[in-house]
Amino acid sequence: MIYLSFDIEEFDMPKEYGFDIPFERQMAISREGLTAILDLLKKHGAKATFFSTVVFAQNAPDLIERLLGEGHELASHTYYHSDFAIEHLLSSKEALESQFGVTIEGLRMPRMLEVAVSDVKQAGYLYNSSVNPTFLPGRYNKLHVPRAIFLEDGLWQIPAAVSPWRIPLFWLSFHNFPLWYYKHLLSRTVGSLSYAALYFHPWEFTDLHQKEFNFPFYVMRNTGEAMIARFDKLLSFAKEKNWKVERYKKLIESK
Repeated sequence: MIYLSFDIEEFDMPKEYGFDIPFERQMAISREGLTAILDLLKKHGAKATFFSTVVFAQNAPDLIERLLGEGHELASHTYYHSDFAIEHLLSSKEALESQFGVTIEGLRMPRMLEVAVSDVKQAGYLYNSSVNPTFLPGRYNKLHVPRAIFLEDGLWQIPAAVSPWRIPLFWLSFHNFPLWYYKHLLSRTVGSLSYAALYFHPWEFTDLHQKEFNFPFYVMRNTGEAMIARFDKLLSFAKEKNWKVERYKKLIESK
């Protein structure tokens, strides 16, 4: 089983590399990528969870309505992508629920920021998926976190997929590992846990080879049309393995 998710947000990543990208362009890039994702999921009959910032959802309500109409899950990526306060846990949940008439059960923090279990529970979430149980130099060391879903003080925690040797299967790995090797790691992960929880972003499905973004090669590699083709192959591989591709809430329901 593959539990698939996407973080849908205003594309402010170029600001981390010194380019002040206008908000309209941030939204245009994320809209383009999300449209490509929804088309791929529809083609393969796959379902996913979309962790959305309120800012993105309010500026792309048509795409949120589309993903909900096609059977996907909407969850919270807090209010803004680059500005966070504890009160945003509740306010983002309430804003998404009010605008789209759904119950928001899941949370993912922007950039996998740490957040207290008590704060997440108090805001009314059923699960949190904001930890990558691996070691990434300069980012985090979460080797002590379990690889599989676990219950922490009444809150379900869904770690991002890592192999039995803690090799991360996140978006950068998918872009930079040979596809055969990524598939191998994915197979070993599913074999050891019976599932893998994957996450990506819409902007990966757009061409990031833009000089002004100042991105390193490993961020730009296999983006745009190359990513669309690569992801199409990944979904086909899941079919070949008879792995269902589902929403995160289905993992909770299986417990």
